[in-house]
Amino acid sequence: MSEPTDHAESTDRARQIETALTSVRERLSRACAEAGRTAQDVALLPVTKFFPASDVRTLYRLGCRDFGESREQDATPKVAETVDEFRDDPPRWHMIGHLQRNKAKSVAAWAQSIHSVDSLRLVNALSKAATAALEEGVRQAELDVLVQVSLDGDAHRGGVERDEVHALAEAVSSATGVRLAGLMAVPPLDADADAAFADLQSLHRRVLLDHPGARELSAGMTGDLEAAVRHGSTCVRVGTAILGARPITSQ
Repeated sequence: MSEPTDHAESTDRARQIETALTSVRERLSRACAEAGRTAQDVALLPVTKFFPASDVRTLYRLGCRDFGESREQDATPKVAETVDEFRDDPPRWHMIGHLQRNKAKSVAAWAQSIHSVDSLRLVNALSKAATAALEEGVRQAELDVLVQVSLDGDAHRGGVERDEVHALAEAVSSATGVRLAGLMAVPPLDADADAAFADLQSLHRRVLLDHPGARELSAGMTGDLEAAVRHGSTCVRVGTAILGARPITSQ
């Protein structure tokens, strides 16, 4: 007797996501226009962490092909659950959260990019894992790596110190199996978003002097995407504005 209710709930959820996604797309388009940029300049990365594969399927049907995840143990089964139905036009999965080195092999099997690399040991682990995946045919292209920058020096929030950015970028560019794609950062708590993203943009420009291919700048979330777009973001990571508050998890 519960099937009609389940179907109705599924339909309601899909409509909710469609409405929210349309709103965010319009918001991003306005932000780009106000910054003198085209909508194609900035990718929208729906953050599906903690949300079920059914939400990923809905976003996929609505044209999304990039999805952000933050925990390997949540993402790996989700990727496996959807891989067959997405095989003809596979999406790009992005690891945006802190990644432990012992998870590198698993993530290298499915991730297009890692946005949160902040140590040489993680670079080495990802290089080893990605190289093996390429040799085994599990991957068809190098693993894109974005160096996460700490703008406030708070080690608990992730990111490499600003005076170590260039050394880590050089390490990534010299490693096998991976490609230096750019930088990522999260603004300090209670910081002025424009000031924080202007700081990040300045750091990115300096990295580009030595690594012109590292063009990606992953910056901006639900609350501050407009400021990020004003300061050169090429990818905004949006979860709450599209999928709502994250489900409660005991882990």
